[in-house]
Amino acid sequence: MPLPRAPDRLPGEMAEALGHAVASFGFLEEALKRAIFSLTRQDIEPADEAALERWLRRMEEIADDTLGTLIDSFLAAARRAGVEDHAQLAADLAATRLMRNLLCHASWRPGAQPGHWHPTFINTRGERHPHDMTPADLHAVRAETLRLARRVVSIMRATGIDGQWAGHEDD
Repeated sequence: MPLPRAPDRLPGEMAEALGHAVASFGFLEEALKRAIFSLTRQDIEPADEAALERWLRRMEEIADDTLGTLIDSFLAAARRAGVEDHAQLAADLAATRLMRNLLCHASWRPGAQPGHWHPTFINTRGERHPHDMTPADLHAVRAETLRLARRVVSIMRATGIDGQWAGHEDD
């Protein structure tokens, strides 16, 4: 039986834009981790030794959490902290979560017009991405993701903590 046809190679501009968009998700994850640290650290002060140990274990566990789990943890901590405009932030982060899944898991096929590419991906709800994308679309995804990361960092810094993880004070 012959192997399936190999995917088309993305042109350089599209591949570069995709790479930068995907890298922005990693930066958002880092910002979320640091913000969770900052927002939840206040929950344990003053605390007994057992509470401190539980919190430290949770901080170690978030290092491996997925973007979706990090968003959920961050939003819960932000809600407890009384962060303003929580509903809009939650909606924006949910949209970014979906876009991250699309861009990180799709295979790409030439679109209907030259320079357009179609991400082929079916999410867990059976939905497909409805339209082709261009490098400009991917640049917009990156810009929105970085905007959200800056918002998360501003929330983190409002706690008075710059967001260093326990044991990583040199970061």
